[in-house]
Amino acid sequence: MEGLVMKLQELAAFYGIKIIAAAVILVVGRWAAKGITKITQRFLNKGKVDPTIVSFVEHVTYVALMVFIVLAALAQLGIQTTSFIAVIGAAGLAIGLALQGSLANFAAGFLMIIFKPFKAGDYIEGAGVAGTVDKIQIFTTTLKTPDNKLVIIPNSKIMSDNIVNYSAHETRRVDMPFRVSYQDDIDKVRKILRNIVDNDHRILKDPAAMIIVKTLDENSVNIELRVWVKTADYWGVYFETVEEAKKQFDANGVKIPFPQRDVHVYRHGADRGKESTAEDEVPMALGASEAG
Repeated sequence: MEGLVMKLQELAAFYGIKIIAAAVILVVGRWAAKGITKITQRFLNKGKVDPTIVSFVEHVTYVALMVFIVLAALAQLGIQTTSFIAVIGAAGLAIGLALQGSLANFAAGFLMIIFKPFKAGDYIEGAGVAGTVDKIQIFTTTLKTPDNKLVIIPNSKIMSDNIVNYSAHETRRVDMPFRVSYQDDIDKVRKILRNIVDNDHRILKDPAAMIIVKTLDENSVNIELRVWVKTADYWGVYFETVEEAKKQFDANGVKIPFPQRDVHVYRHGADRGKESTAEDEVPMALGASEAG
């Protein structure tokens, strides 16, 4: 009995020291992991790195350090960590195969955070959807459409398609086509459009506005007005300029033509006994208005 007690005391002393050492490794290691994570966060913030990247790197750093610390504590207890590493590797492979779509979204989200093709608040078009970027997350990107619908798009789908960022630059060019008849004076039309441009303070002076004759169509002379505005003023300038141009054209007698076709109807003489079989031609013009 006395020998058994001595044996238990020896085991308690031997494993007690190991348990204490493992606990110290866990406590000190956790403290060190938090310290290293904070230092990493402070370093990234000083470099003016995107907050999303800072949060992501901070989380990954802490998890990686804690995995290393736990393995070190288990090794101190005499537990073979090789098998644990093999199990973790096999589990990682299985999870990777099961979640390959999610991992693709994760990788795409990481690339989006690094290369920044757009940021929150930008108006973009991607994956067949146009809207204002609401959130950029690790797996998905959320867009808010102009009619206030919330669209959640997988990051991999956005990154695999063309991305049009309408908010990337401070200014944009507004192209506005106008159709006038061949009977109207082009210089008069140009003067009307120039007056509209000069009276709108939102239209930038540099680059200068352009008023060009773009094409000569079957039924109209197509004139295009090109002006530069701040990106935020794009649609306001477009809609109001088109409306004002219509009003000014009406006030100055400028006609906006519509497609028309001449139909010729032939009427034959009822009296066949007459020598004259002349045909009377009655032209009739049919017009159809064209939606703006």
